[in-house]
Amino acid sequence: MTAVTSPGAGRIEWVRTSCRLLASIAAEYEQARPFAGLRIGTGIHLEPKTVALLLTLKAGGAEVISTGNLNSTQPATVAHLREAGVTVIGEPTRDPEVHRADIDGVLDTKPHLLLDNGGDLFVRFLEHPYPGLLGGTEETTSGRKRLEPLRDAIARPVLVINDSPIKQFAENEHAVGQSVLESFIRFTNRVTNGRHVVVFGYGACGRGVAMNFRNAHARVSVVEIDPVVRLRALFDGFAVPDRDEALADADIVVTVTGARDVITARDLPALADGVILANAGHFPTEIDVDGIAGDPRVLKRVEATDGIATFQLITGRSIHLLGGGHMVNLSGPRPLGNSIESMDLGFSLQARCLEAVARGRVGADSCVVPVPRAIDEQVAAAYVAIARRRAAASPVGA
Repeated sequence: MTAVTSPGAGRIEWVRTSCRLLASIAAEYEQARPFAGLRIGTGIHLEPKTVALLLTLKAGGAEVISTGNLNSTQPATVAHLREAGVTVIGEPTRDPEVHRADIDGVLDTKPHLLLDNGGDLFVRFLEHPYPGLLGGTEETTSGRKRLEPLRDAIARPVLVINDSPIKQFAENEHAVGQSVLESFIRFTNRVTNGRHVVVFGYGACGRGVAMNFRNAHARVSVVEIDPVVRLRALFDGFAVPDRDEALADADIVVTVTGARDVITARDLPALADGVILANAGHFPTEIDVDGIAGDPRVLKRVEATDGIATFQLITGRSIHLLGGGHMVNLSGPRPLGNSIESMDLGFSLQARCLEAVARGRVGADSCVVPVPRAIDEQVAAAYVAIARRRAAASPVGA
């Protein structure tokens, strides 16, 4: 791959050399060139691990046009990608209108393949369609929920990475929970021992968040509206109180539902003094930050330090918010996101799925569907083979 000297290159190089599966795919792609003559448009979190994916696609012959997501674009990553020959549209932003313009900028180049993260690219494509789009991928459950009602209009293969069992257990259950806990500690520098953590949502990501906080010696409750999933949380050993009961005793609240307005101003009377609110869902809409800030019961909002905002209520109570309600594991001090190994797996799924669409191995009937089983098996077998080779190469007793 192209050598670069941009700021943050040391971190990016550390990540790149740790993405062993992507590196093996990139070496294969340099010979096979599955994306030769194709343009790939991406809207995804632009942080160091994304570099390994985008340069893998470029190694396969693709012209790569990329933009970021709200509040997660890291300037060093943008500089590195641009120096490596990837076109990056836009800069870091929290402004939804600016983000929409950046998405439109990607689509203006008329990509043949779209790598979407939240459904923004495909939704905007349907509003301003162009010929030549073959299909693509969607990274998230949030995006899948947006795109499922649009299947007939899309009428192209769109493979949902988050519906892969590999993504579910490797990234969502293990890595998201770990990274949310790590980010909470980096933000606050506070202990979790004995604190009451309330997790809203018990999908794969919610399970990971709940398990990691419990492993950090917190008392964890789960609020879940699906009765069957709520039962699963109970059988996994978590308390499952009603929402008002949970909020009244919460020290820390983490939303990870994929829904809007999970915590709003209507919850102000129930929230305990000093409670810390954090969002781990993809969109910054699970906590209604503007609604809370504008409520007459809020005396003022103080930006305390390092991405911590404090809402002071007229009653004298305080409520703390991490990262402005954006994804907590990609906000604040050292926003590292999920572990490198989990993203190596997830991004390898991305590369193989885009390859399948580019080569015509999936048709329009595979519109907003899970990753094909054959690709799951291919990626899993390759990762295990690399792990076994490394284990065999390690000297016994070293």
